[in-house]
Amino acid sequence: MTYENLLREAQQHGIDTYEKPMTPTIKGLYSDKVIWINKNIPTNDEKACILAEELGHYHTSSGNILDQSKISNRKQELRARTWAYERLVPLQKIVQAHKSGVRNRYELAEYLGVTEDFLNSAIKRYQEKYGLCVSVESYTVCFEPLGVLEMFE
Repeated sequence: MTYENLLREAQQHGIDTYEKPMTPTIKGLYSDKVIWINKNIPTNDEKACILAEELGHYHTSSGNILDQSKISNRKQELRARTWAYERLVPLQKIVQAHKSGVRNRYELAEYLGVTEDFLNSAIKRYQEKYGLCVSVESYTVCFEPLGVLEMFE
């Protein structure tokens, strides 16, 4: 999913999105149907990852969760990130990438339009959620090492 597609999705939900210069430690923020993306982020792939997470906050979070010392806020942050991972790195797309000849993490990140860091975090989250492998249609997606296995009938 491209950055432009995510911008349209935000607009369809009535969310205003702005790119503003921010300090390097802040990549994006969401509050009250407004998303701010750090204008200094160099690539649209990285902006897409940030925007997806902020959309995840719209769909899954409530209140001010900036204080990450609180467990409830950390849980909301994880829910928003998980939403973003499932949106940009769905398991079915990993299978499609395998069918298309993608053979490593760099190619997979490029195929999905995400950063390698985002992809690695998504795979780690899937491993936490599903264990080492999960079945998707007639395939098995393995997370460590990353790969797709096709099942025989």
